[in-house]
Amino acid sequence: MRTTGFRILMACALLAASHVAMAGAQMKYGVTVLTLRQADLAKARTYGWTVAHPSPDKNIDRMIVAAVDRELAARGLTKVPSGPSDLVVSYDSLQRTDVDLKAKPTEAGTLRDVSVGTLVVDLRGPDNKQSFFRVRMDTPIDRPRAEMEAPINGAVTAMFEKYPSPSKR
Repeated sequence: MRTTGFRILMACALLAASHVAMAGAQMKYGVTVLTLRQADLAKARTYGWTVAHPSPDKNIDRMIVAAVDRELAARGLTKVPSGPSDLVVSYDSLQRTDVDLKAKPTEAGTLRDVSVGTLVVDLRGPDNKQSFFRVRMDTPIDRPRAEMEAPINGAVTAMFEKYPSPSKR
C-alpha cells in the first residue's frame, strides 16, 4: 500500500515538473510552413473560398480575406466566386495570451502578459481534403483592433513569402 502511494506521489511530481518545463519554454513567433505540395500547387490556376474558423470580428475577417486574395492574385491565381476551382482556400484565426516567464515581474509582482494572434491559411485541393499549402503565423498583437490592417497585411505577406515561386513551380 505504501509503495502505491509513493508511485502516485512520484507520478504527480513528474507531471508537475513537466508542466513547469513546458511553461518555461519560450514561444517562438513567426511563420511556419505546415504543408507544401509544390507539384499540386504548380497546376493550380483558380481558387475559391470556404469557411473554416474565421475571426468573429467581421472587420478583421474582411482584412484577412482581402490580404490573402491580394497575395494569391500576385501569384497568378484567379478567384472564382462560386463553382469548381483548382484550390479551396480557408483560414483559421485565434487570439491567446502568453505569459513572458523570462521578463521581470511588474511593480505589482505580476508577470507580463503577451497577446498573441495565430493565423493559419490553408490551400486545399478541389476535393477539400488534401492540403497543398498550409502556413501558420504566430505574432504578438500590440495594437487596438481598429489599427490591425497593417499588421494583418504584413503577416499575410510574410506567410506567402514561403509560397513556392513560379521558377520553383
